Amino acid sequence: MSQNSVSIRFGGTALDLYAPGHLGELTQIIDPCLVDAVVNETETQERRLRLLPARVVVYFVLTLAVFEHVSHTGVWAKLTAGLGKVATARPCTSSLSRARRRLGSAPLHRLFEVLAGPVAPPARRDSFYRGRRLVALDGTTQCVPDDPAVTWHFPKHIGEVKEFGYPMLRLVALVECGTRALLDAAFGSDRIDELSYAHRLLASLDASMLLLADAYYDAVDFLNAVSETGAAFLLRSTRKRRPTTRHVLPDGSYLTFICSQHYRAGRG
Repeated sequence: MSQNSVSIRFGGTALDLYAPGHLGELTQIIDPCLVDAVVNETETQERRLRLLPARVVVYFVLTLAVFEHVSHTGVWAKLTAGLGKVATARPCTSSLSRARRRLGSAPLHRLFEVLAGPVAPPARRDSFYRGRRLVALDGTTQCVPDDPAVTWHFPKHIGEVKEFGYPMLRLVALVECGTRALLDAAFGSDRIDELSYAHRLLASLDASMLLLADAYYDAVDFLNAVSETGAAFLLRSTRKRRPTTRHVLPDGSYLTFICSQHYRAGRG
């Protein structure tokens, strides 16, 4: 490929390796100018003319997340399919892998910070309840490659005799209900529990929000931390918790207190 690239200038026939091009539908969601700004801010732009410019590699990594079960070359084919007869690079898997390592995680991290946040307008009823924006918190685990380059940070589980299974990554995310827009996320080794990761997301809560979460998050210290952000919360309780009825309300619900195990000892 001489001067052709996956980037093509709109409204003309001239090809430019660095032109903000149409890399499929992703450029309709994430503007190429924003990607360029993030790449420049994180100082990860290419230092010489390359067949895989940093902007293109950013979109390639984003596309990998969309087609997680497709090979690198298969994802590249999907990314460039919309360019029709325009001659594009045909990198092999090793070239794409090197491009990913060369780019690093910094521009993707910064791009997430810029784009993450609520998007629902007040008129969207399924995203609000009595004036508060509905957000939800939950966690999950995912398998990661069983490779020494990964397992040093995401260790495998150890049984009585030897290690077993794939290493696991734990992900906890805060999303806006209705739109599913990500407000924040934290991930790392599954040796760390969900609540520890959830504490890292509290900075994204504010007094305009109502947090919905499962019974797992009903730890008193976590709920106190949520209250300090000004956000309200609504959690599903467990069968083990049998709170004392303090005051019955007209709709059949009632007021109660949630105390820690050491409340009677004066430490709750």
